[in-house]
Amino acid sequence: MSASFRPDIEGLRALAVSGVVAFHFGLSDLPGGFTGVDIFFVISGYLITGQLLREIAEDGRLDLWRFYARRARRLLPASLFVIFATLVAGYFILSPDEQSLYSKGAMFASAYAINFWLIRWSFDYFAPDAANNPFIHFWSLSVEEQFYFVWPGLLLLAAWLRPGKRTAILVIGLTGAVSFAVCAWLTTVAQPWAFYFSPLRAWEFAAGGLATMAPAKFWRERPQLGAALAWLGLALIAGAYLTFSEQDTPFPGFAAVVPVAGTVLLLLSGSGNVQRGPSAMLALPPMQWVGKLSYSLYLWHWPVIVYATMMVPDLSWPGRLACAALTLALSLFTYNFIENPIRRNGWLMANAARALIPAAMLTGAGVVATYANARLAVDGLDPSQRIIAETAAQPSTARAKVGCVVDYETVTPKACEFGAKNAERSIALFGDSHADHWSTPLIEAAKRNDYKVVTWLKAACRASRLTVWSSKLKRDYTECDQWREQSIKEIIALRPSLVVISEISLTSSRKLSPDARQSESLDQDWQGGLRATLEAFSQAGLKVAFIRDVPFNTLFVDTCVARALWRGQTPSVCDAPRTDAANDAMAAVERDIVRAVPNATYIDMTDRFCDAKTCHVFIDGKLAYRDRHHMATPFAQTLEPTVERALFSTGAAGK
Repeated sequence: MSASFRPDIEGLRALAVSGVVAFHFGLSDLPGGFTGVDIFFVISGYLITGQLLREIAEDGRLDLWRFYARRARRLLPASLFVIFATLVAGYFILSPDEQSLYSKGAMFASAYAINFWLIRWSFDYFAPDAANNPFIHFWSLSVEEQFYFVWPGLLLLAAWLRPGKRTAILVIGLTGAVSFAVCAWLTTVAQPWAFYFSPLRAWEFAAGGLATMAPAKFWRERPQLGAALAWLGLALIAGAYLTFSEQDTPFPGFAAVVPVAGTVLLLLSGSGNVQRGPSAMLALPPMQWVGKLSYSLYLWHWPVIVYATMMVPDLSWPGRLACAALTLALSLFTYNFIENPIRRNGWLMANAARALIPAAMLTGAGVVATYANARLAVDGLDPSQRIIAETAAQPSTARAKVGCVVDYETVTPKACEFGAKNAERSIALFGDSHADHWSTPLIEAAKRNDYKVVTWLKAACRASRLTVWSSKLKRDYTECDQWREQSIKEIIALRPSLVVISEISLTSSRKLSPDARQSESLDQDWQGGLRATLEAFSQAGLKVAFIRDVPFNTLFVDTCVARALWRGQTPSVCDAPRTDAANDAMAAVERDIVRAVPNATYIDMTDRFCDAKTCHVFIDGKLAYRDRHHMATPFAQTLEPTVERALFSTGAAGK
């Protein structure tokens, strides 16, 4: 063991990985365990900056090949092994379309670039559920690897400008300050960029880098101060673990300062080699053992729990403990037979080329193999699987027209016209994506009756006058409020024959984001907001038809049905009890509100989805949903006669 080995840092790794694993395994008492990744970032900045600065000071240069060879031996073999093992296991668990999709994720993970893929994915409202992606945790490894490529150049620049610690502090500090400022700003306006984009996490590495500049002698001579700061650092990390929430805490931004500062304080305290207080706790044998396994534990824990919950959606605590045991067993195997032997291999350590050439070949092989798997998984696909994939991918009539369902950030409405050309009469369709999926049958019915349809649609923005918390934006969805009010004005100015409204039910939105910030008066606020929207149109002399929301499914229907067929089961295994899916109690409240408003009609088509006991996902030979709560477009087309009867045969649309 190196004389410079810091047992407190090994213990910090254990603390970090324990938080992440506990969070992902569903330990609700640690809702902020995800901040363990930030601890890893600070540790990396601390160790790598110190190592590089020492080499520059001693040799006047950096041997970058040797540096990258060490990183390759340390990280690459274990990560590629886990990637390939995860793909193999996925063959028996995932549907072919999922295998293809996640193989693309594995390809980006193999190249340490999956964070960029996830940024694009995060802004797609209809993207597959991230919780099902067995490679999503590789984002942090991608950020670290990108840091390793850029950071040595930054330190060489500092040395070239003016050798010495002061210049290095200035360059690292300035880089960190700019990174933090942009990160804090983007956390409030485009959170996925702040979360996944490596330059916006650079400030966390910089914090660790600045910590390595502090003189160890200062802390050695002040053990009591060091112990006090260590306790404060531990308290900050514990506070983040216990009080932060993935849903309620805008992250990273200012909130990330808490675990970052806590880690810096613990690193500073431990730099004086004073083993007391938290430093002594972190040096305990169990912490050292977990810290030693931390990389392998991090790699394995996520695919294990993801695949387990796919196979057993209501995984019990004994089941989760079994998953923890499996994770530990796989980690021990990986550490003892892959990670450590290759990292310490004398032949590979002899010179950089012996490590880098195989590393480049392995990386290339990983990218090629995962790309090939993505293609092969859907090559010669069974017709039923292909139909499901194509059905889920088919956009609604409105969404197929670019820009007609505006995104989260847009506040200016975009009205799109469909239906009968040159029609004198019009129908306005207004609401969120749950209004959008009615656009397909509504537009077809309007054509048959010589109406045009004009749409005002915005992702996740309900028609009811209600300010909601956006789990995606991690803040109040104020853009929705602005868009809604302007849309209402434009619809009233159009004077359509009928305004058709639909939106995700309040019960479904709670199921969709169970941890989202909720006010105690949300039910009353929603009722008042729905009434206010309906009355705005009614008082303007417009007729309104409110379409009840579709049932909500616990599982992603397209993947559930595809997996069922892949395993030789029937689609009915994905059906849900009506008591769970249909939201009947909330619909009754909604119906009373609508019927109390003059010129307003309530339209309920739930019986097309459910019988008295069960809500079905495969109806008349068609997939009913594209995900958990949006209708699949081919099935929506079959509802055109039902929509026509409800709106035109009854006279709801006027004459």
